[in-house]
Amino acid sequence: MIELKNIVKKFDEKVVLDEISATFLPGKTNFIIGASGSGKSVMMKCMVGLLTPDKGQIFYDGIDFVALDYNQKKEIRKQIGMLFQGTALFDSLTVEDNVAFPLRMFTRMSEAELLERVNFCLQRVNLMNVNKLFPSNISGGMKKRVGIARAIALNPKYLFCDEPNSGLDPLTSRLIDELILEITREFNITTIINTHDMKSLFDMGENIVYIYKGKKEWEGEKSNIRNSGNEKLLEFMRASEF
Repeated sequence: MIELKNIVKKFDEKVVLDEISATFLPGKTNFIIGASGSGKSVMMKCMVGLLTPDKGQIFYDGIDFVALDYNQKKEIRKQIGMLFQGTALFDSLTVEDNVAFPLRMFTRMSEAELLERVNFCLQRVNLMNVNKLFPSNISGGMKKRVGIARAIALNPKYLFCDEPNSGLDPLTSRLIDELILEITREFNITTIINTHDMKSLFDMGENIVYIYKGKKEWEGEKSNIRNSGNEKLLEFMRASEF
């Protein structure tokens, strides 16, 4: 579980996150939604340590991440998987080496152990016989699945997905959604998804946090979102044709 308590982030005098508190549950697909510029990406960057909040606490299973020193934060980061919007695969590395990258960085596995783990992760995302291909040789949907395989290579407790369906056709988007949901439940991961995709939210979202101009406007279960009574949230949904 990840808990945010009164997170504030400013850039110069502009307040981008204003006293944000939220809870993200294990074994659930937790969604952060909101318009562009609402603070979603900054919030996620604070959670993974790419940015430091000016105020507030971020708890990973009761441990205040913000208060940790560099080496202590590194131990938490070993438990984090990240699926980037543009996949962020290394073009000069094969699929196999891309998935192996965090294993080589954070573990002392032998090459045989490493290859076994890489193959397991690739099989889990339904990719076989692609080990020696380069990112330029595979489709956008396959790149996303390689990104997921790399994200789960270290068997993370926490998985962050930044716009996982960006640039994908509707069918491939649904396949990626189903895969993220399956992995979340199978490994009891605390999964946080930053997205504009309302179809994804209604297909597989469970716990929802809605951000509006740097403030948390609403938090709750998907089943309650249409009856939230929050006009800003309902307007956002209508604008997304839901």
